[in-house]
Amino acid sequence: MGQKYKISQETDLKIGNSKLSESHLKIIDDSDDEKSKSFFVNWRNSKLESSNKKKNKKEGSLPPVSYFKLFRFASTWDLLWIGVALAAAMATGALMPLLIVLYGEFTNVLVDGALEASPNVTRQYNSNIFITFDEKGAPSSDDPDFMTAVATFGISCCGLGLLQMILDYIFVACLNFTSEKQILSIRQAYLRAVLRQDIGYYDTNQTGDFASRLTEDLKKLQDGINEKLGMFIFQLFSFIFSIVLAFLFGWKLTLVVLSSMPLLIASTALVTKMQASLTERELKAYASAGAVCEEVLTAVRTVMAFGGEEKETKRYAQNLIPARKTAMKRGVYTGIGNGVMWCVTFASYALAFWYGVTLVLESRLMEEPEYTPGSMAIVFFCVLYAATVIGQAAPYLEAFSMARGAAAMIFSVIDRTPQIDSLSEKGLKPSSIMGEIKFLGVNFSYPSRKEVPVLKGLDLKVNRGETVALVGTSGCGKSTCLQLVQRFYDPDEGLIEVDEVDIKELNISWLRSNIGVVGQEPVLFDATIAENIRYGNPNATFEEIRFAAKESQADDFIMKLPSKYDTLVGDRGAQLSGGQKQRIAIARALVKKPAILLLDEATSALDTSSEAQVQQALDQASNGRTTIVVAHRLSTVKGVDRIVVFEGGKVVEEGTHNDLMAKGGAYYNLVATQTEHQASDQSILSEAVKREENEVDEKERKAIAFSRQESILENNKEEGTLGYPIEGDPEDVEAPVLAILKLNKREWKEITFGCIGAFIVGCSMPVFAVLFGDVYGVLSLPNPEDVREGTDYFSLMFLLVGVVTGVGAYLQMDMLNRAGVKMTMRLREECFAAMLRQEIAWFDDPKNSTGALCARLSGDAASVQGATGSRVGTAVQTFATLALGLGLALFFSWKLGLVTAAFVPIVFFAVYLEARILRMQNAFAKTSLERASKVATEAIGNIRTVAGLVRERAVIEEYSNLLKAPHAKAMRTAHIRGLVFGFGQTMPFFAYGISLYYGGWLVHYEKLPYENIIKVTEALIYGTMMLGQALAFAPDFNQAKVAANKIMRLLARQPKIFHTSHDPLSEKSAAIGDVNYNNVEFAYPSRPNVRVLGGMSLQVKPGQTVALVGASGCGKSTCLQLLQRLYDPLSGTIKLDEMEVSNLPITRLRAQLGVVSQEPVLFDRSLAENIKYGDNAREVSMGEVLEAAKQANIHNFISSLPNGYETRLGERGAQLSGGQKQRVAIARALVRNPRVLLLDEATSALDAESEKVVQATLDDARRGRTCITIAHRLSTIRDSDMICVVEKGRVVESGTHSQLLALNGAYRRLHAFQEG
Repeated sequence: MGQKYKISQETDLKIGNSKLSESHLKIIDDSDDEKSKSFFVNWRNSKLESSNKKKNKKEGSLPPVSYFKLFRFASTWDLLWIGVALAAAMATGALMPLLIVLYGEFTNVLVDGALEASPNVTRQYNSNIFITFDEKGAPSSDDPDFMTAVATFGISCCGLGLLQMILDYIFVACLNFTSEKQILSIRQAYLRAVLRQDIGYYDTNQTGDFASRLTEDLKKLQDGINEKLGMFIFQLFSFIFSIVLAFLFGWKLTLVVLSSMPLLIASTALVTKMQASLTERELKAYASAGAVCEEVLTAVRTVMAFGGEEKETKRYAQNLIPARKTAMKRGVYTGIGNGVMWCVTFASYALAFWYGVTLVLESRLMEEPEYTPGSMAIVFFCVLYAATVIGQAAPYLEAFSMARGAAAMIFSVIDRTPQIDSLSEKGLKPSSIMGEIKFLGVNFSYPSRKEVPVLKGLDLKVNRGETVALVGTSGCGKSTCLQLVQRFYDPDEGLIEVDEVDIKELNISWLRSNIGVVGQEPVLFDATIAENIRYGNPNATFEEIRFAAKESQADDFIMKLPSKYDTLVGDRGAQLSGGQKQRIAIARALVKKPAILLLDEATSALDTSSEAQVQQALDQASNGRTTIVVAHRLSTVKGVDRIVVFEGGKVVEEGTHNDLMAKGGAYYNLVATQTEHQASDQSILSEAVKREENEVDEKERKAIAFSRQESILENNKEEGTLGYPIEGDPEDVEAPVLAILKLNKREWKEITFGCIGAFIVGCSMPVFAVLFGDVYGVLSLPNPEDVREGTDYFSLMFLLVGVVTGVGAYLQMDMLNRAGVKMTMRLREECFAAMLRQEIAWFDDPKNSTGALCARLSGDAASVQGATGSRVGTAVQTFATLALGLGLALFFSWKLGLVTAAFVPIVFFAVYLEARILRMQNAFAKTSLERASKVATEAIGNIRTVAGLVRERAVIEEYSNLLKAPHAKAMRTAHIRGLVFGFGQTMPFFAYGISLYYGGWLVHYEKLPYENIIKVTEALIYGTMMLGQALAFAPDFNQAKVAANKIMRLLARQPKIFHTSHDPLSEKSAAIGDVNYNNVEFAYPSRPNVRVLGGMSLQVKPGQTVALVGASGCGKSTCLQLLQRLYDPLSGTIKLDEMEVSNLPITRLRAQLGVVSQEPVLFDRSLAENIKYGDNAREVSMGEVLEAAKQANIHNFISSLPNGYETRLGERGAQLSGGQKQRVAIARALVRNPRVLLLDEATSALDAESEKVVQATLDDARRGRTCITIAHRLSTIRDSDMICVVEKGRVVESGTHSQLLALNGAYRRLHAFQEG
């Protein structure tokens, strides 16, 4: 209870170093099954070993630092203010116990006054601190000293309240003030330490860990040194003072009252332990369901393409069942815990009053009474208060423990001295650099895989101004060489020299500032184009920036943008195409005017026209610079000065293209794999290419300037899309309360019983006040027997109220929890199903990104619970407490009731405001740091780019500047928080002082029975304080109403493309595969003003293979998506077998289509389940799975695995190579026996060897089927029945490969670009 549980999940079989699959492992081919089997087993075992190491590391994690080490960043002045704050907190701890003493002595005044009317009773309560007794030892209500005592009490209460406010302000403000200063220093030191670490450190530590520590762990550390420290000291000393005073005023009664504490503590501890265990299980279950949600929504196009919506909804619901059962059990235990707590508490009241009255009666016979009514009240309330504050202090101990643990991780990074310190000022800084590079006997393995050698005795020299290309299969060490040149790592053996100097002797920042790098997937930052280019050289002028852009062929498209160089590129450059990002990255590399240029597969992921322009920019950039190029497409490196062939971490061949081709060795084999189909076309093209090179360049540049938004959508990259106009009101409005309650109407029985329980609990505090007053009322009876009889009766009433309240508390917690859990689960299921009903355009809206939707499923559904059952219960409890309390107050004394009722809203507001400010402060701390955290997270997540650009100091400076505003606001908030806390703690003092003063006045002048004062004040003031606490920590009602609005809008939303129930085509109605596009026009909903298809017409005959080619953004992939009816065209028709697809049931339509994309999505299921996913309308037999796998040329590989077809693939099929995933995806498409096969760049992301295997599989798969294929590599589609060239959303040329080459048109130009 009150604790936070963090569930950490480790994905099975996950490689710690992402480079492993790219740089260390070869793609596995079925031609060597034993090799495949060995590879998979070793890979799996290595990952299990890595996982176990991580687990062991976690189990043996860093020991927590000592608590005092948390203040290592505090200045002398900080320590001085902390000392003042702790002294104030200690003093504050004494004030409430003193108020209790004043209250107890005040009861003596009241009881003495009542007993004065009974001459047969000897009154010896002369310990009262307010009044002077007469010679008989008793006060008189007619004596002016009675009112003096009452006035003294009132003034003393108000004085203590004022002192409380001052002391509270001092310790809260001082501790928050100093903690903010310390945390600012720690934030800056931590980011500096993280950014200066060597890259090898990042390979063995997740960058996400660093980012989370900047937010989560630092928040935990701050919680250990801010006001919570003062709160703990305040409550600890309140406990000490209360217990000491209790023993001083009555040690016997104190021991009796404390006797029930072990039972209460034991029962609470047991329930808390059960809750912790169940909460952990519940969170794990939710995490499992959340993983399903994320997996499905990320792959929503694949799910829709294969009709998996219903299956995934059932799978999600199935994963929620354990969470539901666990949540129900947790509610039971919470209810039992609350019920027992109330029972034990009221039983303690009964015992305390019964035994206390006994001691008071015995003391009447003594000359110096040991126990008085006042001492009984002091003991009772001191012990009660002590139990309350020690319970409230427990969570702070957990916060301190978490702070020590978080500090251990943070300080370990701050204290770590990296082997390669990028911020070090040490090292040589020559005045100039020539650019000669030497590798001398270099051996190297990555820190995360020390047992796998990457380079083995490498000797290589790159001369000044020379362009050298490194080629070879994946994992041979090419990219590793580039990283070693930048000194991201140091070799295990050997030397790397630049200009005859060991790079270890050079200053790291100086070295990297002279190296320009362009990678395969360049990282752009969320800034303007100009700022991104300037990151290469912070001192660059705009003229230099534009000159670099012109050099990189980027200036033309930039100047066509509305904001030109001030255009924001989005997160990771998502608003730009691949070619545009590459050219900006080249400009960024060139603006620093580097002597050395490193190009790592800079064109491998680009389409033909983009590649041509980027390659031209790279060729121009290489002039006069030492350039090292890594490339898979060998056609791009034919013209370099020297080609170096790597194999197994060594150089096996080097020379020019012609020399190596003449040798007929390793290089020749690599070239032959890629170009075996192209030699015959060279004679046709050579002269034509020369004649029209300039014309082509201009035309293609215009084509590539076409909006990137469509390409982003086509390739399922949601983060680049713009806002899609969602109909209706904004989502941040609040839903009507009545509409929200209807969401929970199915659980009306549980809510009814829960509200009955809440009403009982709400009545308990006013009833306690009445019984408490009655117990003190019987003390005024002169006859001890009457006192004893009345005490016995009221003690039994306390027991009865305790039992009834316990039952009510159980009903409230358990029943309302059941209602909330049932509703939450139902809403999650309904929302998930509603999401999968929506059209793809809905998912294109950034507001409906995967992360946002997953958060909505988990957060919004849970938040709605705060506006339904639990909120109704709180409202009923509030009504019961206030209504009964006010009614009883007015009944016993309407005058005092009205005066006391005036304080109810003030006390309630004070307590409520205190908790609300605390919650707002926590929310502010989270949101105000978002911008700064984003800069830090972006830098850490792209550390290689940041290190390569030598941007560490700039990031630290920017981060520090962004922290200034939230830091200044937090410093101001520290004072506000101190005042609010002091106000909240002070108001009960003033309320008791003024109310009891007026009550004493009524006793003195209007003869009001004194017990009525107790009943009225306790019923209203104490009850209101308890209620304020309950309401303050109740779920945020406004947040719940906003969440409910989002959910109701989602559930009510009708998709624009309707889904129908599963009704697979029978054999008689199966399609024959005749596809027809007739004058189709289309624009994506996110960009309605940009036409993607402008009159597309295309006829695909049954059994025909048609290839679509063209530049990015021309509409190729859009055609496939429209045929699947992921979108509907604006005009025109699309027909399958003479029937418009819009008239076909979606499930029947998609059942005829088999889809294989560039990056196929596989699920975290077994291989067999992934293949069966191809047809979700029926139960696919294992025989069909085997047949499909054989057709896809993947059966032999699967059979070689230890678990065969039952092998789980991990997240997104991470267990397989690219070629293996493609073949599984093909098998999945074939298992439904589709009439139409859609291939969207199915081989473009593969290396030559994998592409060859997958292409052969595709050639087999399309036999006897209609096939529409999209490819950038034209060599893969030269045998198609028809090739259609698409430009600006329409077909401009069509024919066979040879026919189109003979036309000397658009297709010939595309082909010429690839041939170079």
